[in-house]
Amino acid sequence: MKKPLLQSVLVLLLALVAGSAVAQVGTRAYAPENLRQLSVQDQTRVISLEYSEQSRGRRIPDDQLRFYLDQVNRSNWTFSRIKQDIAQSLGGNSGGWNPNPPSNGNTILCESKSGDAKRCTPPWRGQSRLVRQLSNSRCEEGATWSSQDGLITVWKGCRGEFAQGVAAGGTIRCESTDGRGRTCRTPWSGHSRLTRQLSSAACVEGRSWQSQQGQVYVGNGCRAEFAPRVGSGGGSSNYSVTCSSEDNRRKTCAYDPRQGRPILLQQISNTSCREGYSWGYTGTQVWVDRGCRGRFGPR
Repeated sequence: MKKPLLQSVLVLLLALVAGSAVAQVGTRAYAPENLRQLSVQDQTRVISLEYSEQSRGRRIPDDQLRFYLDQVNRSNWTFSRIKQDIAQSLGGNSGGWNPNPPSNGNTILCESKSGDAKRCTPPWRGQSRLVRQLSNSRCEEGATWSSQDGLITVWKGCRGEFAQGVAAGGTIRCESTDGRGRTCRTPWSGHSRLTRQLSSAACVEGRSWQSQQGQVYVGNGCRAEFAPRVGSGGGSSNYSVTCSSEDNRRKTCAYDPRQGRPILLQQISNTSCREGYSWGYTGTQVWVDRGCRGRFGPR
């Protein structure tokens, strides 16, 4: 009697193990090519699982995850593009970042491993700027990285992607990660203006970002691109149009195309105004949607 009972127990255990394996396979994320069909929670889940599978169980860095979510919802990156970029970032060396990825010469990767200082020589002359943080450790200019003529230095675990410093008239990116405040120095001496919001958190001047001479401060999760605040240039420097989406409904406002293509000069609403998502330009009109209220004018 004991032998048949033992066999039954073994069969039951094998069935449970097989069922567990099937369940584990079932947790592998299925994702459509168009990840925007998914909720942000599901986007986070499938991207995290894909990174874990490619890196043999490692957790995706928060900054890299935020970057992918931005690219999905702002730049329409497909799931194949995300998987390809994860593979390139891991570099095929058991989950370590590739210090020399294929490059078009516009950016360079510089990494402080184990907290040690690392010097990198970019393929350009002059100052450099951080365009993408890749590490969990903060990359803050003057605190964990610095730039000199033809040289970048990183330390204290900062790993980032750098590009050539912009001249006056260009843009810089300044980001508040984890809701913490951050001050970014600008390559121009005057005040700055927001040109493109990158975060889902609202960037409202005076609340979550502000400009001073030669620097921009962001906080409360605001991540955006900034340019010099100019007082004159093409078109009328005083020309602007305020357009408001009331009750989250779409609204169009007349815009004089002779002034040049509009940009978001000031976000008035707490709801984020993101070009292509909650505001846009059709040639003679500015449109706003999803609660965006902003002031628009020429660059």
